[in-house]
Amino acid sequence: MNAHPRQLVIALLLGAAIVATGVGIVVARHEARQLFAELEALNREQDRLEIDWGRLRLEQSAYATHPRIEQVARDQLSLAAPAAGQIVVVAEPRQ
Repeated sequence: MNAHPRQLVIALLLGAAIVATGVGIVVARHEARQLFAELEALNREQDRLEIDWGRLRLEQSAYATHPRIEQVARDQLSLAAPAAGQIVVVAEPRQ
């Protein structure tokens, strides 16, 4: 069976194209799996950061309460509420 040289070249080119396509598919799937794994890791990191953010917001709100601020003012700054005789009310001038 003698194949025509032109047919042989076409068959080789088609075979090379099939092999190249197969390799391309394998590479694309591998990259897709790697990107999906990276996406999952980033989603887990986002979840962890959101939990941390919520905890920090709760902690901030606990530190910003009036009793906490008053306690820090008394303990660390040695501040105290003024006596009734020390309070002066300043009225806004009328226009």
